[in-house]
Amino acid sequence: MTEKAMIKISQLRKSYGELEVLKGVDLEVDLSKVVVVIGPSGSGKSTLLRCCNGLEAGQGGTIDICGQRLLEHGVMLQDKALDKLRTQVGMVFQSFNLFPHLTVLENVTVGPRTLRGMTVRQAEEHAMALLEKVGLAEKATAMPASLSGGQKQRVAIARALAMEPKVMLFDEPTSALDPELVGEVLAVMQLLVKEGMTMMVVTHEMGFARDMADTVVVMDGGRIIEADVPDVIFTNPKEARTRSFLQAVLKKETQAL
Repeated sequence: MTEKAMIKISQLRKSYGELEVLKGVDLEVDLSKVVVVIGPSGSGKSTLLRCCNGLEAGQGGTIDICGQRLLEHGVMLQDKALDKLRTQVGMVFQSFNLFPHLTVLENVTVGPRTLRGMTVRQAEEHAMALLEKVGLAEKATAMPASLSGGQKQRVAIARALAMEPKVMLFDEPTSALDPELVGEVLAVMQLLVKEGMTMMVVTHEMGFARDMADTVVVMDGGRIIEADVPDVIFTNPKEARTRSFLQAVLKKETQAL
């Protein structure tokens, strides 16, 4: 693992029963770099991301996150050590996962108060600064049910950032949103890119991949079939499977306009 690598995945394997979802994946994400993972549904993208946060346990290979071994040959960090590592890895899900009985402010403060030992005042000041950053300071006292999908996802990003993570993982962060709400979430993600956040993003948003990724990784059938800078992937991919996937996605995007 290089000094710059914040995530290093080596020969990662994952199966559900007889279905092998990850078939020996190797991947590195360096400090302050953005790796965007694309590919057809069922290719293993979300499973790969969930393995990086310990939400799924790989059955083979190794995963190092922020200089700590998360998985070694099917054995994962346990309990307190895993919880401590997760404070350094923020994750944003496609389904928001906000606590419906808590206000926006309470959703953002609950992690720092319970896991980082912040006082209520410290946590609230920190949370308000983050809500300001994602453009939702005026929604601090609102309940999640009153928010649009885009607003919920921006709160989810603020909640993840409240833990001051070293790495951010995004699992299809815009897939549950109406098309007109996608832009407000991508704008927040672009801000994080410009601030130098280390990010691994699973998405179907090809514009984000083209404009914001340092590396685009293409997965198919549980394997990485190619990885390169966006310009190469989008204009001169090596693999026929990449070309057919991109043609289908870009055709769908054009039809949606």
